Amino acid sequence: MADAFFCAPGGKFSRKRTILTGFGFMASSIAWAIYDPYITKLLNMLLNASETVTQWSAKLNEAFPVLAKFAESQGQDVTVAGGGITLVPLFIGIIMTFDNIFGVIFQPAFGKLSDRCHSRLGKRRPFIVFGAPVSALLFAIIPWVALNGSLPLTMLFIILFVFSMSLWRAPVVALMPALTPPSMRSEGNAIINLMGGVGSALGLFVGTIVGLIYTAVKGVKIGIDNEQVIFPYVFLTGSIVMVIGMLVILLFVKEPSSKLEIKAAQNMAMDEAARAKAEKEAKKAEKAARKAQKLSRGERASLIFMLGGLFFLFCGTNAITTFFALFAAEILGKTTSEATIMTTIFAVCSAIAAIPAGYMGKKLGRKKTILIGLGIFMAAFLLYVIIQNMALIWVALVLGGFANMFITVNTLPLVLEIGGLDKVGTFTGYYYTATFSAQIASPIVYGIVRMLTGTYMSLFVYSPIMFILSMLCIFFVRHGEAIPEEVVKAAEAEND
Repeated sequence: MADAFFCAPGGKFSRKRTILTGFGFMASSIAWAIYDPYITKLLNMLLNASETVTQWSAKLNEAFPVLAKFAESQGQDVTVAGGGITLVPLFIGIIMTFDNIFGVIFQPAFGKLSDRCHSRLGKRRPFIVFGAPVSALLFAIIPWVALNGSLPLTMLFIILFVFSMSLWRAPVVALMPALTPPSMRSEGNAIINLMGGVGSALGLFVGTIVGLIYTAVKGVKIGIDNEQVIFPYVFLTGSIVMVIGMLVILLFVKEPSSKLEIKAAQNMAMDEAARAKAEKEAKKAEKAARKAQKLSRGERASLIFMLGGLFFLFCGTNAITTFFALFAAEILGKTTSEATIMTTIFAVCSAIAAIPAGYMGKKLGRKKTILIGLGIFMAAFLLYVIIQNMALIWVALVLGGFANMFITVNTLPLVLEIGGLDKVGTFTGYYYTATFSAQIASPIVYGIVRMLTGTYMSLFVYSPIMFILSMLCIFFVRHGEAIPEEVVKAAEAEND
């Protein structure tokens, strides 16, 4: 029989095995890191060349000339759209929410389905082994279709791609918690997020790397006028990494495949809490297990407040990731590439903080660590707004990067702890429902804020307000902490 917990053989946490488990998350992370900047460029090219979009824009300007006047008053150059506004940015924004909409609709369903799956490969791995290669194939096809000028086919493959990604996203995230004892999940989540950071970093720099290789081989320097020639190779690189991640999960990660092994994992988790108590209440536990397990009133309240906290948290962070380049251009006078470097600093600081964040969650408690992260995030941003010194934006990004990981590493384990071991996939789906809902709502909400305030400086006010609302929700969370190691050891010692 395989280890009840693959990431903790013999009850001892294994970083090596957790890293292997994190290859799936790394594979999905590189895909999304490439998706956002490159898909927007392809869509911009196709939509601007679309006669239908041009006609709709002309009709809108004819029906509502006040829109062009309002846009011009906000500093928008309306001359580029023939004296009016263009619908291209709106359509790009709508299309770029497809992945989040699909996540909200389908990820909880596939997470719950993985909970009920019993196969030779286990519960989660079948979804990854099927979903990752299909996603990789669709991902590689998108730029080839787009560069051939077909908007309908491009839309078809984008929709198929985001659907296929939603098929295995919840199971791949649930894999580590399912293979790790509850008390070790914060540490495990730190490594998983570090692997995700590696994937995002690869996605961020793959264009530069591919461009250098293309220049060396073809002798053609890549610039803004001809950068589209490397797009297919960039997407292909992401597809290859997705397949490699899937193969690592298939070949090196072992998941309990039988009900007997899964039951062994559940029993081991109960041993952590208190083996003597688990044995004493074994009959009661077996009877409860046969029934549909329901959360207590307090657990339901904690879950609702935690999901609310996650919603406001991601409203704040999503606004930053979505609009930072525009903020950098308007307020800081930075180019897009310079803005990317600044966001890279944020990502690097997040990666550095991954392991310490897991340790803090284990020692101080998940809730306290999350609240500390939110407090740092809020203080750093408000300090910049008050003083508005260029040096402080770097301070805000550095501190924000560390704070972001303090929060991210501990939120998912806290949610999963409320649900219990046998509902890891379901509660992973709840987690992503809250976060994806925020990522759908926040661009629209902040877009209205930006329209009313007339400046992107409001970004650094909007996000702290969201963090305050998140903190208020999390203050009311009363469940989800891991059982301290001292309690586990004391229970084991007492039993011995």
